[in-house]
Amino acid sequence: MKKRTVFFCKECGNESPKWLGKCPGCGEWNTLVEQDVGPRADGRRGGHPETSAPAPVPLNRVGADKRERLPTGIGEFDRTLGGGVVPGSVVLVGGDPGIGKSTILLQVSEAIARQGEIVLYVSGEESASQIRMRAKRLGIDSDRIVLFTETDVVRVIGEAAGMSPGILILDSIQTASHPDVSGSPGSVSQVRESAAALVRFAKEQAVPVFLVGHVTKQGSIAGPRILEHMVDTVLYFEGDKRLPYRILRAVKNRFGSTDEIGVFEMTSEGLKEVADPSGLFVSRERELTSGTTVIASIEGTRALLVEIQSLTGLSNYATPQRSSAGVDRKRLPLVLAVLERRGGLSLGSRDVFVSIAGGVRVEEPAADLGMALAIASSYWDVPLDGGTVVFGEIGLGGEIRRVTHAGKRAQEAARLGYSRIVLPSGSLPRAERPEGVEILEVDRIGDAIDLLMDRGLRSAPRGCSGVEAEGGGYDDGSLP
Repeated sequence: MKKRTVFFCKECGNESPKWLGKCPGCGEWNTLVEQDVGPRADGRRGGHPETSAPAPVPLNRVGADKRERLPTGIGEFDRTLGGGVVPGSVVLVGGDPGIGKSTILLQVSEAIARQGEIVLYVSGEESASQIRMRAKRLGIDSDRIVLFTETDVVRVIGEAAGMSPGILILDSIQTASHPDVSGSPGSVSQVRESAAALVRFAKEQAVPVFLVGHVTKQGSIAGPRILEHMVDTVLYFEGDKRLPYRILRAVKNRFGSTDEIGVFEMTSEGLKEVADPSGLFVSRERELTSGTTVIASIEGTRALLVEIQSLTGLSNYATPQRSSAGVDRKRLPLVLAVLERRGGLSLGSRDVFVSIAGGVRVEEPAADLGMALAIASSYWDVPLDGGTVVFGEIGLGGEIRRVTHAGKRAQEAARLGYSRIVLPSGSLPRAERPEGVEILEVDRIGDAIDLLMDRGLRSAPRGCSGVEAEGGGYDDGSLP
């Protein structure tokens, strides 16, 4: 029988009978890869088996599930999902190797098993004894967690259908294969068809399915991009493996917000929830240094205080370096341009580095003011007052714009003992102002720099000149 090949797009899964430089589906270049497609025994192409489709039913006659969500008992995990696991949902969990994907799912398995549910944990990468070793290290020992080392997705679905588990976990989708689809495990066609079969099973049987996905060097989940469109929720584990902290972030969620994050700490006994993330990412015991500000950010439904650090210095290159970590890279050039044009800083010949401490990522515009003041503080080598929290968006005209949830940000700053808040004018009504906290309202970036640099100079430690040796301040060398 003659072998037939087709070309699949790695980004959107679009199928083409011949290779094309540009995908007609998503418009991306050089994303089509060749895959063998063999006919099935019944003459149809690979995919999930034919089943009788449910008859159409009016919306008002659709019965609701007996339980809308299944809480896992792990607060940070449930928060990221939007309140718990939805029956019949398919969740894709991605992250770098060794970041903790298998660990958190094993802990979720134990939490679900404690509620009397059966958990089917399928592994295509590790043996049952290896998983048992990890479970022993985590202190997990339950007869309701059933291990199944298998890569054939049809066999997995058959076992799950006979067992009717409360949750199905597959680690990982790149090792799964469909017997009716040609190609090796991990190929575009295998990943797509295996995921489609599992999605169909989840919807028909109302069984939540968790899929672990490998990531590429660019940080995206390996395989066709259509995989992320097929599932209901996509979670990413973020963090530096050399640090103990992990951030679980939802980048897609059909049943909840994509703004929520879960914060965990990796320990020898597994991932532990962090009850006070603001206290984790902000250190108040260290000596005041220049180039550091504390901002109040909003992640989902809660306020989070994080520390922005900046370092500036004369560049040794023809083109100064601009580097950022944890902040929106598109906002950094904007902030630098406003500081030069509206704030009086001369940054054209200086390297500028900006980073958020602790490995957390903040991309909302409310971080603009904190970023600008950190850069100004480093530029003049003057530490800012350590009891101050700032937030606000910067416009191209140098104006400080209002941001949402100002009251929630201010309450979080007051809870952690900060005595001063710098924010856009008119953004915080008097009824929402916390007691014992000084509120400083600013309209323009120059006003914010004048205000805080003046306070910084008055509280600077002895020996701090306020000006870098190679020159700083305005064009005439003066301070604001």
